Amino acid sequence: MNIMYKSALMLLMCVAYLSINAQTIVPKFGKGIQVTAQDSSFYLQLGFRFQTLMQHDWDIPTEGNSTFEDHSSRLFIRRSRLKFAGWALSPKLKYKAELALSNRDNGGGNSSQFNNAANIILDASVEWNFHKNMKLWFGQGKLPGNRERVISSGNLQFVDRSRLNSRFTTDRDVAIMLKNHETFGENFILKQVLSISSGEGKNITAANIGGYGYAAKIEALPFGNFQSKGDYVGSAVKRESSAKLAIAVSYDYINKAGRTRGQTGSFIDAEDALLKDLSVFFVDFMYKKEGLSVMGEYAFKTTSGDSPIIIDEEENAIATYYTGQAFNLAVGQFITDDVELAVRWTDVKPEEGVASNEQQYTFGLSKYIVGHKLKFQTDLTYRSIETSDNELIYRTQFDFHF
Repeated sequence: MNIMYKSALMLLMCVAYLSINAQTIVPKFGKGIQVTAQDSSFYLQLGFRFQTLMQHDWDIPTEGNSTFEDHSSRLFIRRSRLKFAGWALSPKLKYKAELALSNRDNGGGNSSQFNNAANIILDASVEWNFHKNMKLWFGQGKLPGNRERVISSGNLQFVDRSRLNSRFTTDRDVAIMLKNHETFGENFILKQVLSISSGEGKNITAANIGGYGYAAKIEALPFGNFQSKGDYVGSAVKRESSAKLAIAVSYDYINKAGRTRGQTGSFIDAEDALLKDLSVFFVDFMYKKEGLSVMGEYAFKTTSGDSPIIIDEEENAIATYYTGQAFNLAVGQFITDDVELAVRWTDVKPEEGVASNEQQYTFGLSKYIVGHKLKFQTDLTYRSIETSDNELIYRTQFDFHF
């Protein structure tokens, strides 16, 4: 039994032990197991989820006969996670932990930067509401970046996130954040987040290659809050009787970035003087009314200097930062109470010398049995790549989350 499963077993044993001297509640499917101490000194919500994915890929040659070639397929567990959340001593002191159990979910640890261990820990953070609406957050988790990334992978409108996210997102990091929100008039809400992070992503055990990361985000909700935090939930699973809108702007800056995509990507083996500063700017929005949802994003990433390519003293190119810009637009409409049709367009334009331009057109169909907690999703994507064969991708996924 490897260390990952030993850890999961130990955590479950702890929960079982705690429940002996606490009140355990299972309200309904999708709400997890809830444990409250008899003296009300702590609260725990335990959840588990997994996603089973089948995927088929075909190459479509751009020259000659446009026939399908080089078919490949796979069937696997895309994500499998244990989730813990609650508060200690007071509801003003909250905590969150999330562990990745599937091989696809915790890979990438075959590096000295991760101490050659799997990336099991996704989230591990505490949040202290120390004054009115002001909160201090510390630990490992998602930075205040693009909306699609902050949306949980269990609450997505499609089988998975877009190409904009995979190439431009700030992802998870170890950070300190200051959060605040204010209400003006009856409905206008303004949220602000500031953060300082390691700048190199989750689960790093080695010393920083470069400098720290700094991020800021401001978000406006002119018509008030969405139901059930729906501004960060894909699809209109909660019907909004009146229009709801969220608009956000965020900026992330990493001093002497040590990875090619900021908090993700390959580690750069170069002298500190050769590393470049990396900046990414996001603008995004979410709109919902009744069964309609619209989400849009724009990302722009750049480096200091004239080029994203790192060149050593011998004029050799040793690494390339992923820079450029991208657009992403997704629209969904429920056609019955629990079935949704959705379309997504993604346009990725990397800087010259970084990668090829590409566009993706995705058509999705989702059946929500118990909202996002129990659902079936399928989508078809046509991927147009400027300098190579195009691709057709078909995916089917079942999502279970108690």
